[in-house]
Amino acid sequence: MEITEYIASLSEEGRLLAAAAEQAGPGASVPTCPGWQIRHLLRHTGMVHRWAAGFITERYTTPHPDGGEPDLDGDELLDWFRTGHRNLVRSLEAAPADLDCWSFMPAPSPLAFWSRRQLNETTVHRVDAESALGGPLTTVSADRAADGIDELLTGFHGRPKSRVRSSVPRTLRVRAVDTDAVWTVRISDAPPQTVRMTVPGGGDGGPGTEGGGERVDCELSGTAEGLYLTLWNRLPLAAVTLRGDRSVARLWTDNSAVTW
Repeated sequence: MEITEYIASLSEEGRLLAAAAEQAGPGASVPTCPGWQIRHLLRHTGMVHRWAAGFITERYTTPHPDGGEPDLDGDELLDWFRTGHRNLVRSLEAAPADLDCWSFMPAPSPLAFWSRRQLNETTVHRVDAESALGGPLTTVSADRAADGIDELLTGFHGRPKSRVRSSVPRTLRVRAVDTDAVWTVRISDAPPQTVRMTVPGGGDGGPGTEGGGERVDCELSGTAEGLYLTLWNRLPLAAVTLRGDRSVARLWTDNSAVTW
């Protein structure tokens, strides 16, 4: 995806999040984040938006602490969230292509990193806000979802912080049936290693061999959107097709949560 696409999508996702939060109300429970209410979701996501914008506008080249969550609620909290989101979008739009600031995962540039990271951050939390309404979720396009899977598998879970580990090596395949993307995730006692392949038609499926001829222990297949939300633990495993050893999929769902 182009940086301009990330930023435009981020702008829309933030508006959708705020609209769902306003409709649900600050005290509504968020089923996808047990223990959270909409007020907690807005405080957290708004704090992250301001934290990210600080790197872009202040050009911090080393890690910088966030400003904490505000003691706000109701309409005041919603206004605070919307203001921070608009500021983040405008900061990204105004940033130079050669922006030099700190980032924490590989990317073509810091500007590409922050645009992509904040898009996925906001998309996942928009899903959280919409889940509080109990209705249908706004669709994520296949290309965007596949890009988000890339960030999660090769970015977040390629880092030493990943808790997806196994004393017995295991291999998980993730196959998006509406794209040509197939990911092979090798799980061991070290951080997971993920390789993305392009397989016309998504490959033939099943836990046996794939386009590259490698056997895997478990495969998750489905639309890119379904896989994206399942891997982020926003949909249950039942939302995708599972073949092979279910314990490998549970190893992911039980240990892959990204915490602040």
